[in-house]
Amino acid sequence: MTRRVVITGMGAISSLGMDASSQFEAALATRSGVRPLVFTSGAPVTTTHAATIVEPIPDHLDRTMTSMFDRVSHMAWHASLEALAQSGLSDLSEADKNRSGIFWGTGFGGAGTVEQSYDDTFLKQKGRVRPFTVIGVMANGPAALLSLKTGFNGPTLTYSTACASSAHALGEAYRQIKHGYCDRALAGGSEALIHSGPVAAWEALRTLATIDADHPERSCKPFSANRSGFMLGEGGASFVLESLEAATARGATILAELVGYGVSADAVHITKPDPQGQARAVKQALADAGITPEAIAYVNAHGTATQVGDIAETETLKLVFGEHAKRLAISSTKAIHGHTFGAAGALELLITVMAQRAGVAPPTAFLDEPDPSCDLDYVPNQPKDLEMPYAMSNSFAFGGANVALITKKYVE
Repeated sequence: MTRRVVITGMGAISSLGMDASSQFEAALATRSGVRPLVFTSGAPVTTTHAATIVEPIPDHLDRTMTSMFDRVSHMAWHASLEALAQSGLSDLSEADKNRSGIFWGTGFGGAGTVEQSYDDTFLKQKGRVRPFTVIGVMANGPAALLSLKTGFNGPTLTYSTACASSAHALGEAYRQIKHGYCDRALAGGSEALIHSGPVAAWEALRTLATIDADHPERSCKPFSANRSGFMLGEGGASFVLESLEAATARGATILAELVGYGVSADAVHITKPDPQGQARAVKQALADAGITPEAIAYVNAHGTATQVGDIAETETLKLVFGEHAKRLAISSTKAIHGHTFGAAGALELLITVMAQRAGVAPPTAFLDEPDPSCDLDYVPNQPKDLEMPYAMSNSFAFGGANVALITKKYVE
């Protein structure tokens, strides 16, 4: 027996704002979160702009826990507090907590703590690192913090699959609820890698966008002929997922239904995407949802604005959707919030759900010169009114990890 899985709460934080609604509002307005970037220590970098969070993250923890956990964990708890508040979940019994899980994604874990320990050791020559360095660095820090703060003591799992990390976390949470292993889950992802060391590493890989000298905030241009790569971003997004029975039993407001999850590996190349591998994940998600390709109205694309990636994703959509690909509304919101890596799948699914509820597809910002090789409807620059009974969000990662998630507009 399988169960239906619904979304009852969402929360977010990114360069676009400190809550979920800010993400969608900025996406509709093509308001960029890219800002000047300045490092006062660490590795030398040439990157001058990134989609950074400039507001202080509210201090939701006591002094010990604040110092113990990395920024990536603070983002996770900030987003999750919003998701939990919206869901109305409170005062769960111990039996309910036993059937409640944490499923979290992060690509880099505590990157800031790693950098601080190197600074303390090699630059400042302090002779010691902070006592809680290991806690801050470990990739399962965010998931552990969420479990500690919520008391959820079912499965507490961390997924680290580069850009697909939080999409995997959401998909696996969905599966556990669908098949009866959990009744509810807090699922999503966070990433906080805008520190000089990680930035220098991304520079060396040559995937970052060339900064537009006149308009730096417009430097990331997915599916454009003049695209040159992505801008670094940071943030997180969190979802409360529940079985339909659990949600309706407590009278929860249902935001959407999660109905499809597909996952695959290219097994071809560590960084170069493979349309055949991506297509397998998309087809799996459609089969899991029990729908035909023609049922999908909107796709939130992975859309990193790399030369190879955007063409591969266009080919993937044509492989799966055939003639219907021309009728899809497709957009990449990375143009404004940057590539948030391990958080990307969750942040972009959140925007997808909000678009589905509003009946408006967000645009691909700064798409002024379409690439003839990317010849589908990428919703350039202006929102598009669109009914979306079903919508899809794709995450295609380094390592060949592919995830497709499908949501259904919930109707009682």
